[in-house]
Amino acid sequence: MTDEAVGMVGQGLLLAVSVLTAGHVLLHKRSARPAAMWVALCLLLPGLGALLYWMFGYNRVSTRADALRARWPSVVEALGEGARAPQELSALPERLRDHAEIGARITGRSMRGGHSLRLLRNAAEAYPPMLEAIRAAQKRIYLSTYIFDRDADGLAFVEALGDAVARGVEVKVLVDGLGEWYSPRRIGGPLREAGVPVERFLPAKLFPPSLHVNLRYHRKLLVVDGVRGFTGGMNIGSRHRVEGGKGVRDLQFEVTGPVVEDMELQFLEDWCFQTGEEPRALLPPESLLPPRLPATSGDGDAWVRAVSSGPNEDLESVRWILLGALSRARRRICIMTPYFIAEAGLVAALNSAALRGVQVEMVLPEHNNLIYMNWAANAQLWQILSFGVRVYRQPGAFDHTKLALIDDQYGLIGSSNLDPRSLRLNFEFNLEVCGGEFLGDLAKHYADARAASREITHEELMARPLWVRLRDATASLFSPYL
Repeated sequence: MTDEAVGMVGQGLLLAVSVLTAGHVLLHKRSARPAAMWVALCLLLPGLGALLYWMFGYNRVSTRADALRARWPSVVEALGEGARAPQELSALPERLRDHAEIGARITGRSMRGGHSLRLLRNAAEAYPPMLEAIRAAQKRIYLSTYIFDRDADGLAFVEALGDAVARGVEVKVLVDGLGEWYSPRRIGGPLREAGVPVERFLPAKLFPPSLHVNLRYHRKLLVVDGVRGFTGGMNIGSRHRVEGGKGVRDLQFEVTGPVVEDMELQFLEDWCFQTGEEPRALLPPESLLPPRLPATSGDGDAWVRAVSSGPNEDLESVRWILLGALSRARRRICIMTPYFIAEAGLVAALNSAALRGVQVEMVLPEHNNLIYMNWAANAQLWQILSFGVRVYRQPGAFDHTKLALIDDQYGLIGSSNLDPRSLRLNFEFNLEVCGGEFLGDLAKHYADARAASREITHEELMARPLWVRLRDATASLFSPYL
């Protein structure tokens, strides 16, 4: 066979692979814009486009999650019966029952009472009680985070975790495989030196190929002895020390009550997913399983439900819960998010609420740690400003807070941003909260942030120079993967 013939055969194979890959994209990609991008790459760059798709665009996570669930021990599933049982909502005010029922249909989990929550601002308020809980632990500590910086605050956690290991407490730490690179020097070395078992979630590997750069572990969980939990949007590191307008503002939440067992089981599922450990061997009831809690145990007055989301069986859970909550709003919607990329369903829900007379407000940071996120947001904000949604920019230190507050009686808090990455690609963990004094604290925090912010208008956006609008519009083209 001549060289020319070999070349033609090679080109034909590349084209065939590209066409077959494009067909796979069309069958399996749920969102039209990413699907169109991958099809274009496959057909315009024969061979290379297909390679990029199978390395970066194909979701293998669901397959691994299915395999884990097949091995998940029945005793652990039984522990979740309290969360999955039919809801008894008679103690919940009638106006909140719709919220509770919507979330139950989406997640399969009940909203349970008897919770206490405490709002913790920035490192100064969050890290001391987290460290105190670690130092007081008697049985087990499970910690997961997206970023774990190797700095003064990060090493303080390493020391506390190492001391816990030394006194016989079981400790497990899970850090995102990409997020660990945010620190110039990775934290894994000090943790292992302290005897702390640590795993990286979906780390990038060439052999075997594993480059899930778009599927990030964004959950933040600290669970101590199965009864005390911390979650929210805050990573671990001195970046969350805010002084003189510098640093990263954020919220963390201390939680006690039945939902803590859901937090612990979520961590254990994530650990087994990454390590491949046999759950039955990992979870002997006498040492690791959380104590069984009644559905309304605890002295708190808040009703809470755990909401997990990710590119597996929980795909888009947060998105659907948020859309359901917005549809039930009657007076006021308050949202804080560091990143807002206009997703069509969310835009429609916000505009629909504004058109029926609900006061809809959103606070975004004036300055972003990812400048292109502000560019993309500015290109799309007109879609909600045109219908009466009010948008504010908060000056000073970058605010990484994520919260949604509906009629001051329902809150959604946790790790999810309002962008396609959080709503579709990332592994996230959130809490739905109904009633209780905690929501008053959340409302005050929002009010303080709004009072310090500057409202932006549709006219202001349209008055931007042409080159700025072109730059922002270009950034918005990449919004599915920002």
